[in-house]
Amino acid sequence: MKLDFSQKYAVRPLTAGDVDKILALCAENEQFYRYHPPLATRESVLEDMTALPPEKCAEDKHYLGFFDGETLVAVLDLIERYPKNDTAYIGFFMSKKERQGYGLGSTFIGELMDELRRERFRKVRLAVDRGNPQSKAFWEKNGFALMGEEFPHGDSAYLPMERAL
Repeated sequence: MKLDFSQKYAVRPLTAGDVDKILALCAENEQFYRYHPPLATRESVLEDMTALPPEKCAEDKHYLGFFDGETLVAVLDLIERYPKNDTAYIGFFMSKKERQGYGLGSTFIGELMDELRRERFRKVRLAVDRGNPQSKAFWEKNGFALMGEEFPHGDSAYLPMERAL
């Protein structure tokens, strides 16, 4: 998969050296963490960078940053071929708060969908936190629909969503 798929922003794998930038971006997004506690920590970000579902390997995971110069404007956690070979899974996507509402996130997701289509994926899946209207509306606007049963997560639940490519 071509990782630098954005027309306007530089896309590259994030590393431990980027943790402070990731934490700053996460800290701006209070609404997300209202529905998905606790707040991100250095340890949780480092763990997320390498977390894999069962039977997946590091080559299938892409923890990517979108950069405008030196500024991290979005983070994407993508797993290829999960849960099926024709499916990509978005584990996390967050954009810089000051740039939300201007189409930036939708542009990134559109570019990602184009790249996944070129790579012959047929579906993209993800899950949103139950009760988070901002996340649900964003993903619906980008062509995702609720599908399947919600599954428990702490005191709440995740709502699975899917989009055909």
